[in-house]
Amino acid sequence: MPRHKRLDIPGGIYHVIARGIERREIFRNDNDRKEFLRRLAKAITHSGIKCYGWTLMPNHFHILLRTGTKPLSDTMRKVLTGYAIYFNRKYKRTGYLYQNRYKSILCQEEAYLLELVRYIHLNPLRAKIVEDMDGLNTYPWSGHRILLGNANAEFQTTGEILERFGQNRHNAIKKYLAFIEEAKDMGRREDLTGGGLRRSAGGWQGVEALKRSRDYWRGDERVLGDGDFVNQVLKISEEEMMKKERLKKAGWDIGQVVKRVCKLMGLSEKDIQKRGRENTVSRARALVAYWSHIELGISGIEISVYFGIARPSVSEAILRGKKIANENGYHLIN
Repeated sequence: MPRHKRLDIPGGIYHVIARGIERREIFRNDNDRKEFLRRLAKAITHSGIKCYGWTLMPNHFHILLRTGTKPLSDTMRKVLTGYAIYFNRKYKRTGYLYQNRYKSILCQEEAYLLELVRYIHLNPLRAKIVEDMDGLNTYPWSGHRILLGNANAEFQTTGEILERFGQNRHNAIKKYLAFIEEAKDMGRREDLTGGGLRRSAGGWQGVEALKRSRDYWRGDERVLGDGDFVNQVLKISEEEMMKKERLKKAGWDIGQVVKRVCKLMGLSEKDIQKRGRENTVSRARALVAYWSHIELGISGIEISVYFGIARPSVSEAILRGKKIANENGYHLIN
C-alpha cells in the first residue's frame, strides 16, 4: 500500500515520533542525547520552527513543533540523517537506525496542544525511567523541566505554553505542574499516537459511536483532530498540491521565477546571479528562494545549488523573501 504524502501546513502543530529499528536504542548514553539535541537546536534555529515539548527515550523520541514556512520534512531529514551518520560512525555500525520513516501528526491546536505537551512529558514516568514526579521534574532529557524553569534550552519555546495557564509566570508554572500531575497515572494514549479514524473520531469509543450512528466522519492517520478539522486540512493540502502541479504544467520552474522577479525589480538575470550584499539583488534572490520553495515546492537543496549558497542561507532567504512579498504585496502571478 503506497504511503501518504506528508501534510505540509505552515504554522501547523505537529507531533513528531521516531523509533529505533526493531525497537533498538538510538541513544546509548548522555553524549548521544546531547549530540541529538545539538543538531535539533541548530535545525530549529534556522527554520523558523517553534518547539513546545520533547522527550528523549532510549529507543525513540517525541517532539511537539509548530512549523514555519519551511517544510518540516526538510528540518527533520537534516536532523535524523545527520544523527544517524554520527551514531553509525561512533558505534561502527551500518544500515538503518530508525524504524520506517518518522511519524509527523498534524494536530488540532485548541483541542490537543496541551494534551500533547502533557502526554509527551509524562513519557519517562510512564516508562518507569523515573520513579515519581520529583524524578520527572529534574529529568534532563525532556522539555518538562524547562517549562518548570529548572533548566534552559534555547530551542524550546516556553512562553506560549505557560501563558495558557496564566499571565503571572510563577502561578502559571504551578498550574502547569498541577495539570501534569493530574495525569501522572495515565497509560499509553492510542488516540494520541495511533492511526486514522480512531484518532480523528476521538479514540475507539468515538469510532464505536460513529458506527452506531452510521455518521460519516473522515479520518486520516496523519491528522489528530475532529472531523471538521481533518476535512479542512485535507482540503487545504489537496488545493496546495493541485496549485503547484498547475504551475509546473504551465512551465514554471526556478528559471521562470527568476524572470518574474527580475521584471518586478528592474534587474537582469545576470544581476540576480551575482554574489554580494547589494540590497536590491539580495532582496531579489530572497524573493526567488521564497516563491520557488513555497509556490513550486522546489527543495532547499535545489535552491542552494542554483545560487551556490549554503543550506542555512537558503532558509534565511526564504523567511526574508516571505517578509518582502507580504510587505510589498508581491505575488508570483498577478
